[in-house]
Amino acid sequence: MKKAAAVGLAAVLSLAAAGCGSSGGSDKSSVTLWMYPVIGDQAKSQAFWGKVEKDFEAANPTTDITIDLQPWEGRQEKVTTALVSKKGFDLVVLGPDQIPQYAQQGTIEPVDDIVAPAKASYLPNSLTALTVDGKLYGVPIYQTITAPIYNKKLFAEAGVDKVPETLDELKEAAPKLAAKKVAILDYPGKPEVTLNQSFYPILWANGGTVFAADGKSVAFNGPQGVASLQLLLDLKAAGGLPPNTASKGNDIEGGLLAAGKTAMYHAATAGQVDQLATAIGEENVGIGLPLEGTKRVAFGIPGGLMLAKHSENKDAAKKFAAYLASPEVSAALAKESGFFPARTDVTVPGQSEASKEFAKSLQYAFPGDTHPKARQVMGVLAPHIQAALLGKEDAKTALDAAAKEANQLLGSGG
Repeated sequence: MKKAAAVGLAAVLSLAAAGCGSSGGSDKSSVTLWMYPVIGDQAKSQAFWGKVEKDFEAANPTTDITIDLQPWEGRQEKVTTALVSKKGFDLVVLGPDQIPQYAQQGTIEPVDDIVAPAKASYLPNSLTALTVDGKLYGVPIYQTITAPIYNKKLFAEAGVDKVPETLDELKEAAPKLAAKKVAILDYPGKPEVTLNQSFYPILWANGGTVFAADGKSVAFNGPQGVASLQLLLDLKAAGGLPPNTASKGNDIEGGLLAAGKTAMYHAATAGQVDQLATAIGEENVGIGLPLEGTKRVAFGIPGGLMLAKHSENKDAAKKFAAYLASPEVSAALAKESGFFPARTDVTVPGQSEASKEFAKSLQYAFPGDTHPKARQVMGVLAPHIQAALLGKEDAKTALDAAAKEANQLLGSGG
């Protein structure tokens, strides 16, 4: 059995010289999976995936599994190169925003047949997120979710008996906390922070979208988008955002939320709860459902196993993918990673109370507006939101300017 190990320079160089999925002259089928640091602790990650290899190979002695532990850095470029060159892996873990371009290129293969036997047990949102043009291109093996976390003590001290559950309640409560020199929303306006954890959840809650239905233009500068950005500007005017909101990140440890200077972060991950609890005391940490506008929406994406079109051992790869998505492996992965299962028939051993609270938001999970140029458009929009937060542009001017640039990008083909 090939041991799971981090990919070094030699392995990267071998990508150009060696194919994947071949038997190498033996009677065994060879399957290579590119896995990423879903389990943050490197030692635990290696131990977990090593056990996965060993257990599967023991039950399937004619299959040789290799799990290459890849870094997040450079993932897009390396995966694209591997698919185009038809070398490197049989299976790879990707997110919904990466699927459309590869499905369009025809370099990955639908996997509906892998999921079909247990389809009713998967979170519907997980399957929808990995579907393009009616075909499923990813087998969900985990699901992420975001939710609001807040400082109970600060709301109580400001005389706010009911922590805001809607955007209107957020705006209404802001002046009461500002009177105590506390910003109600720990909004991260730094352009490097993904908009999926800053502006977009507010846009989605207000019923807005990033792209028009046909994907040929953007829609974030419509009435819902302007209202969403105006909400942030109104909060800022009321002392509801931190003074450095235009340049701050969303780190909890060492940040304003941990210091008791802000009261709520609307799009936190489950892992950030522990950081906040360490800073302010577990008894003071609250976890809510996604803030509601016209609807509740929480950013959350499934990690999906994609099957390379060029794989030479697709049957073996599909069998391994089904194993990774099984309740047993899903539960173990959720326990080690802190993410959530993408199935409803999985019980996570030793799940914390905080994780259980976060799990309540899974029904509202939304992977974002998937588009081949979603990340490029985000890069265009973020600086204009920052400009508005700095007082350089009003809400409509900022979004219209960003939309003009984004539409040029969409129409350029580049």
